[in-house]
Amino acid sequence: MIAFVRGEVAAVSVTSAVLEVGGVGLELMCTPGTLATLRTGQPATLPTSMVVREDSLTLFGFLDDDEKATFELVQTASGVGPKLAQAMLACLSPDELRTAVAGDDVKTLTRVPGIGQKGAQRIILELKDRLGAPTGVSGRVASAPVAPWRAQVHQGLVGLGWSGKDADRAVESVSHQAGDLPDVAALLRAALRTLSKA
Repeated sequence: MIAFVRGEVAAVSVTSAVLEVGGVGLELMCTPGTLATLRTGQPATLPTSMVVREDSLTLFGFLDDDEKATFELVQTASGVGPKLAQAMLACLSPDELRTAVAGDDVKTLTRVPGIGQKGAQRIILELKDRLGAPTGVSGRVASAPVAPWRAQVHQGLVGLGWSGKDADRAVESVSHQAGDLPDVAALLRAALRTLSKA
């Protein structure tokens, strides 16, 4: 198991970063909050979790050990795989997640793309005794808040059959319309309009 990766940041994309370790480029899937802290050419150390599947080996990178532990723990809930676990951490910090689960806050959990009302209730039921109490540490970088609407619009577009690259481009093109209280449905419609014109 690869516990962490330390090396120079070779590239940063919308969903992942490549760290050069001993002449080898390792791609780490990361949340937008983690990616916002990385700069190409700068050294970085990221705790990692490796997900082994029959047809793939995927390395996930995290801001800190708390985020990594939360990622691994939420996957013990039925129906939560690595992609959904990462979406949860893209929308909510580990402490926000603990607060939501401890307080039976279904509404907060359903902000995560891919989690409906029943899924949120199941996650609360299964993780309530295991996730622990909020620590009071947000784990977020103040200068780079993550906008949950971005993940929701992106997932909506991919769900409708667009490629991840097209979805990324469409999300960027409508980001100026988000404002302080983004309307996800309106932003999704606007993103679809930009894709249909392309």
